[in-house]
Amino acid sequence: MKERTADLLKLVDMEPRANHRPDELSGGEQQRIGLATALANDPPLILADEPTGELDTATGQQILHLFKRLKDEYKKTIVIVTHDQRIGQIADRIMTIVDGKITGEVSGEEFSKRIADSTRSRPGLS
Repeated sequence: MKERTADLLKLVDMEPRANHRPDELSGGEQQRIGLATALANDPPLILADEPTGELDTATGQQILHLFKRLKDEYKKTIVIVTHDQRIGQIADRIMTIVDGKITGEVSGEEFSKRIADSTRSRPGLS
């Protein structure tokens, strides 16, 4: 059990904070500990609801990179519910849902391309 805990803390880059209480951790650190907890039984599927919602941009990116690593290296299936468009950087598929119904589906690559195109087409602020 201790070995599994140590492995999971290493995976989420939280080894140095292993002996801290939750109220001594930042939001991003708490999110990573939550992810380590979710991985404790080595599930094939991870469900994440707004995993970057309360985080600053840099910390949100760290969480996204961790999800990508779990997907690519550990072959985890990850379902993320979010409003964060950066998810397209790591997603295989993006599905939009309106009023409980799937209204669209694109690849993560196509989604990222559309976001980049829309950003380029916006006039700059003067």
